[in-house]
Amino acid sequence: MTGTTGNNGTTDIPGTVLVVGSGPTGLLLAGDLAAAGVPVTVLEKRPHRISNLSRAFVLHARTLEQLDARGLADDLEKVGQPLDRLRLFGRLAIDLSALPSRFNHLLVLPQCEVEKALERRAVEAGVDFRYETEMAGLTQDADGVTVAARGPEGRTETLRAAYVVGADGMRSAVRDAIGLPFPGRSVIRSVVLADVKLAEEPPTLLTVNAVGDAFAFLAPFGDGYHRVIGWHRGRDVPDSEPLDLAEVKEITRLALGRDFGMHDARWMSRFHSDERQAPAYRVGRVFLAGDAAHVHTPAGGQGMNTGLQDAANLSWKLAAVATGHADPALLDTYQAERHPVGRAVLRSSGGIVRLAMAKRPWTLAARAALTAFLNAVGPARRKVAAQVTGVGYRYPAPRGAHRLSGTRVPDVTLAGGGRLYAALRGGRFVLITAEPYEAGAGRADRLAVAHWASDRRTTVLVRPDGYAAWAADAATTADIEAAVTRHLGLAP
Repeated sequence: MTGTTGNNGTTDIPGTVLVVGSGPTGLLLAGDLAAAGVPVTVLEKRPHRISNLSRAFVLHARTLEQLDARGLADDLEKVGQPLDRLRLFGRLAIDLSALPSRFNHLLVLPQCEVEKALERRAVEAGVDFRYETEMAGLTQDADGVTVAARGPEGRTETLRAAYVVGADGMRSAVRDAIGLPFPGRSVIRSVVLADVKLAEEPPTLLTVNAVGDAFAFLAPFGDGYHRVIGWHRGRDVPDSEPLDLAEVKEITRLALGRDFGMHDARWMSRFHSDERQAPAYRVGRVFLAGDAAHVHTPAGGQGMNTGLQDAANLSWKLAAVATGHADPALLDTYQAERHPVGRAVLRSSGGIVRLAMAKRPWTLAARAALTAFLNAVGPARRKVAAQVTGVGYRYPAPRGAHRLSGTRVPDVTLAGGGRLYAALRGGRFVLITAEPYEAGAGRADRLAVAHWASDRRTTVLVRPDGYAAWAADAATTADIEAAVTRHLGLAP
C-alpha cells in the first residue's frame, strides 16, 4: 500500500478508498477502483481463502450484464448452468427467455466461483489485500477517515483514507462504528443448510417447493455435491442446535416428496433469515454496500445480486470523485438510487417467502389468486421477471429529463459490430449518437464515442454502470458537449 507514515504512526494515503470486507460486493468495488487508478486497500478479518459454504447460488440478468462490462460474464457462463425458467409456488413458471437482455436466463453458480473471478481481477488491478485484519475503530472528519486496524497476532495500525466502504456483511463493524441502526426482524428461524451427494438426480436444475409446513431448495455445486436449504415450521430451535442428516432428509421429503438418496454430507449448519435495511447508505465519508446495508430472505436469489449492483453503482462515482473528475456531491446519488432498490428487494423477497409458506386459508387463497393472475396476464408476469432479475429498475431523473434518463440501457449493437457492454469496459462512459462528435485527448480514457448500428437518431450518454445519464432525440453538437461536460467535467 502506497502512502506516508506521519509522526503519530498513521499511514496516510491521500485519495485512497479503504474497503472493509472481501465478499463479492467488496471485491467488485475494489477491483473497479483499482482499475480506475484509485489506490484501494481491502481489510478482511478472515484468512485468505474462498469458502464454498456460501448461500448464494444464482446470478441474475442485470448482474451478468454488470459482470459483462468487466469482461467476466462469458467465463462465468462456461462454469455455471443457465436456467431460462423460474418457478415460484409450484405452479407459477416465469419464462426468462423473453428478458430484454443478452443474458435471458439466470445462471446457477455458487458464490465461490464469482468470488474467484472478482478476486483475480482485483489482484491484477493492484488492490492491496490485508487478510486476518479487522477494523477495530473508525473516526472521520471533513478531510478523511481514520481507521484502527487490528492485524495478525493483535498488531494494530492506524490507517487514513479519503473514503471507507463497509462491505463487511450483516454484522458490519463499519455500520456499528458510524452509529447506524439495522432495523428489521428475523423472518425465518432455524433454516438448515447442508452440502450432500445425491443417489438420484433431481428432475430440474433448481428444485424448490413448499408444502404445508416445509420448504426445501436443491442446487448443484458442479463438483458432485448439491446444496440443500430447508425449513420446517415446527422445528424452531436456536442456530446452535446440533443438526444431523436425518433432519435434512426429513424436511426435504416433506417439501419435495423425496430426499433423492442424500448421503455423505460434507457440511451442515443452521441459520436464521432476517429482513433488515440501514436507514442510510452513507454517513459523511463512509458508505455501506451489500449485506452491510440490507439483508433479505433467500427467496428469489436476490441478495448477492443486489450487493454486486450496489458496488457497480458506487464504484464509478467514488473513482470520479477521488480522481478529481467529479464534484463530491455526485456521491449523494448513491443513497438516492440504491436505497429504494434495496427496499424494493426486501419487499419482493419477503413477499415471495411469505406466500411460499402460506398456511392460513386467506393467505393460501391470496397465493392461488396471485398465481392465477400472473399465469394469465403476460405484462404482469414480465414485470415480476424484470424486478427479480434486476433489469426492471430505473433511477430517479431530473424533472423534465428525457424519458430514457435513469433507465438501464440494454446491450445494444453498435456500428461496426461492437456491443455497448464491451464498450463500457474500463469504467468508461459511452456516448451513442448519430452526430459527429469526438471525445478529445483529455477524455479518451473516460469516454467512448459510438454510433448506432441502425438509423436511430436519439443520443444517449451511458454511465459506466449501464444506466442513461442523459439523452436527447435531436441533439446538436453543442447539446452533446454540454451534457458530456456536465457528467465528465471539463477536458484538461
